[in-house]
Order: sequence, then structure tokens, then C-alpha cells
Amino acid sequence: MSEAVNYSDMEPAEVRKLIREGKITCPTSGMCAGYAQANLVILPKDLAYDFLLFTQRNPKPCPILEVSDVGSRDLHYIADDVDLAKDFPKYRIYKKGELVGEYTDIEEFWQDDFVSFLIGCSFSFESALLEAGIPVRHIEENCNVPMFKTNIACTPAGIFKGNMVVSMRPIPNDQVVKSALITGEMPRVHGAPIQIGNPEAIGISDVMKPDFGDSVTINEGEVPVFWPCGVTPQNVVMNVKPDIVITHAPGHMLITDVKNVELKY
Repeated sequence: MSEAVNYSDMEPAEVRKLIREGKITCPTSGMCAGYAQANLVILPKDLAYDFLLFTQRNPKPCPILEVSDVGSRDLHYIADDVDLAKDFPKYRIYKKGELVGEYTDIEEFWQDDFVSFLIGCSFSFESALLEAGIPVRHIEENCNVPMFKTNIACTPAGIFKGNMVVSMRPIPNDQVVKSALITGEMPRVHGAPIQIGNPEAIGISDVMKPDFGDSVTINEGEVPVFWPCGVTPQNVVMNVKPDIVITHAPGHMLITDVKNVELKY
């Protein structure tokens, strides 16, 4: 399979079609440059209100882009011609809080009471960083962004509670302020960093050993910068242990028809 970066000039509908056909199963970072990507959480309807409240109380790690109708695999706003059971390169299914498998197609598991939450993704602000001349290391190294569990408690809602997950990008010292300003303009895709240069302060003991994704090189003169991450709901799900929850596999997003610039402010 070709690396994600090779799809940077393609249109979202083209890439979604390739994903639906099983021809792309790799992480989506760098694909369809300029278009927003989305995380996924699918829950039964009886848990949907509590989760919606959780996202409202925790907008930095869980910025909602769209919520589906009950039982629907379509969307109304952020993308046309979408099948939520097939258009993510890889899904994860959790039962009672345990990961039971990863799949490229979840049609056989679909339930009529499912509600899908599409959550903003930090991949969306990477185009703006690149345009400003700020390096994005996991794209350079053709791997997944490193993600870490933290000691930052989210605000509970109903049955949902747990700690934030963050993504990390090494940023040159002289571009840290610029990166914070650029990403701060995009709160619907996590916004500004939540921590800069002191991973221990948020409970990360080793920046070379991520909990999700891949390790990346941190060069001399660079500082690790941490952003709220849409994998946070997966961390929360592990604590809550509902009967079934389906999410994207970390780094394997839905590519939407929405331009990143439309998500500013």
C-alpha cells in the first residue's frame, strides 16, 4: 500500500471511494491537503445523550463536527456520499471496555440504534502548519502521529469520565509561538496546544513511547508540543466499559468535504 502522503492532491470523494473499496487501509495524515478529517465514536442511542453532554463539557479533546441520525450511516453536513460503516480505513470495536478487534468494514456489526459522533481531528491543522513552514514530523517520516494518555481529567458527564489523550509534534524552538497561534485559530479541530515542552507535567514519562500511534524523531533544538486529541473518547470508553462502542483506529480518519479554513474560529 502506498504511503498516505501520496494521496495529498486527491479529492476527498476519491479517497473515500478507495477506502470503501479496501484499497487504502493506512493512516490518513497528509491525505487530501486542505480538507478536514474527523474522528469517530459510535454508541447505542441509550448512551448518546451522556456522550453528547461529555463532548459539550470537553470541547478541546472532543470538538463535535456532526452527529448522525439514529441508525443512519449517512451524514448531512460535513460530507456527501458517505458510508460510516466503510469509509474509515480502520475501525476498533470495544465490548465492555475491551478492544475485541480492528476492522476495515463494520457493516456486519451495524445496529439500528447506533448514533455516530464525528469529532474534529488535529490532522486538519497540519496543512496550516506546513503552509507556514513548520515541520510535521510524522508526515515527514510516513508514520502515525504519537499520542499519549495524560493525567488531565476531563469533566465527567453521565457515565462518561476519564483523562485526556494528547497528540505530540516536535516543533523548532523558534516556531513554537507561531504553531500555537496558527492552531489556536482552529478550535473546532482541537485548537491551541495544551502543554509545551514539559511532558512530565501532564503525566507523560517518556515521549519516545507513545500509547497510540508511532514514535517520531525529536531533533536538537526542537520541543515536544502537545495538543488535545480525539482519541480521548477511546480512553474514556476503556474506563466506562459499555456493552459496545465503535471508534476509528487511531490515525485512521474520515476525510470530509469541509475545507480546513472553514473551521477557523
